[in-house]
Amino acid sequence: MNSPRHVDRVYQGQATSDGAGVRLVRMLGTAQLPDLDPFLMLDAFGSDQPGDYIAGFPDHPHRGFETVTYMLDGRMRHRDNHGHEGLLGPGSVQWMSAGRGIVHSEMPEQVEGLMRGFQLWLNLPARDKMSAPRYQEYAAEQIPVVTPAAGVQVKVIAGQLGEVKGVIEQPATEPVYLDIQLDSAATITLPLPLGHSAFVHVFQGAAQVDDRRVAAGELAVLGDGDAVQLQGGDGVARLLLVAGRPLREPVARHGPFVMNTQAELVQAFNDYRAGRF
Repeated sequence: MNSPRHVDRVYQGQATSDGAGVRLVRMLGTAQLPDLDPFLMLDAFGSDQPGDYIAGFPDHPHRGFETVTYMLDGRMRHRDNHGHEGLLGPGSVQWMSAGRGIVHSEMPEQVEGLMRGFQLWLNLPARDKMSAPRYQEYAAEQIPVVTPAAGVQVKVIAGQLGEVKGVIEQPATEPVYLDIQLDSAATITLPLPLGHSAFVHVFQGAAQVDDRRVAAGELAVLGDGDAVQLQGGDGVARLLLVAGRPLREPVARHGPFVMNTQAELVQAFNDYRAGRF
């Protein structure tokens, strides 16, 4: 590792709502940061007020991309029109490839009133956009946790850290998805694949990313390189480190459909209206 990644820019999240009025903060997929190939959106949701989230995300369609739901607190019940049902508890992850089309609901269930987590959208390459939907779901105890340095704990959801491989595999984008906790002043240098788009989202405390301080609620886009240096601040910091291989394909996107051409978008809407999902 001899090519450190620097912070290109730091972005603030934008408060918004989605689904049936779920309040959340959109970190990626905003006017300031519309996308970061292959990433299309990152939403952070977190509240101890049930009214902010209890209406959830009733039935809605997807085609042409993947959603990654990672729960920190609370539960999310998932159902779709293909007969799949799952319940995501604290610390669990669901990586759903919508492929050619799916209609599903995501409904929060209270656990002591608190609901907190993330949903990330990743693009699929043209060759996979019309593939069959599939899921990768793992409970908290199935996700490996490593301590690569003093005061550093890493949950390896996707990618590899040393000899430890994450539970998620996606050959198209070879993603890295790490949940990192840094104690005060703890320091770690983590490898990242050259050429991958990468970002850091701090969701608790503050951390030094390369030579830039990034506070809770901020997202730092990283330049290219094969490693990133992280350092904790005055208290405990928690952050997501996410990276993926860019697809470098044209994107035609509208609402819940992400295709390569406008004609494919029109077809997606026609298929959905005709009940072909």
